[in-house]
Amino acid sequence: MVKVAFCGLGQMGEPMAARLLDGSQELVVWNRSTERGDALVERGARRAASPAEAAAGTDVVITMLSTPGALEEVVFGHEGVASGIEAGATLVEMSTVGPDAVRSLAERLPDGVDVLDSPVLGSVSAATDGTLKLFVGGPEDQVERLRPVLEHLGTVNHLGPLGSGAAMKLVANSTLATLMTGLGEALALADGLGLDTSKVLGLLAESPIGVTAKSKKENIESGTYSPNFKLALAVKDVELVTEAARGAGLELRLGPAAQAWLEAAEEADLGAMDYSAVIAHIRGTEASLG
Repeated sequence: MVKVAFCGLGQMGEPMAARLLDGSQELVVWNRSTERGDALVERGARRAASPAEAAAGTDVVITMLSTPGALEEVVFGHEGVASGIEAGATLVEMSTVGPDAVRSLAERLPDGVDVLDSPVLGSVSAATDGTLKLFVGGPEDQVERLRPVLEHLGTVNHLGPLGSGAAMKLVANSTLATLMTGLGEALALADGLGLDTSKVLGLLAESPIGVTAKSKKENIESGTYSPNFKLALAVKDVELVTEAARGAGLELRLGPAAQAWLEAAEEADLGAMDYSAVIAHIRGTEASLG
């Protein structure tokens, strides 16, 4: 049995941690809001008072946090993971923070601590079902050693050296942002041309943008955007995409356009809603959390 510490029990982290319990891993959990771990503790997980306490004596520490700043605080802040993790353990960084943040983290951890980056692609339902796509970066022997643990969460895709998984997540998120805002502009055009939204969505569902149109059809038609992935986090992710492209000396045009739409939607107080609420903002229609 592998002893795992899981730090960050948010919308995605809690069902992911539950999957590890289902796989009979010995689990220690930490979250800033302690009540988030109640259901896991009832099932046999141990609650830690700090990230350092969670990391102490474990084989694997998983971080699943919302922003690079949150990751920095949880790992290197007061009573952070770095002050508790021991040589021989592996930190698996699953947040969406970009490859530079992952490599910086690895450079500053105590000697003898291994690091893998493994951000995930998928929604809450995929986290619950264990069908996430894991984008993993790091040495192949370390990936294979932890594959049995990671496979409780989803499909392991080893992309290359440390930082490769984080880079792939930015690539994937760049397409999600442009698809969602592209669908919003398409529906705004349909509105302007007097077309019926339901019929338009039905036909777009059979087009190249079909997956996005199908998955968000109910949200769009009801005007209710309960979050599977919060718009505020999508803003953070697309900002990381833009920064990474700038650092690579690339000129992207669609990414910044998508970023502008998402930032405008956040400024219109839609940040707590699902990121598909950007469609309502683009169209000028009502949006609610439900």
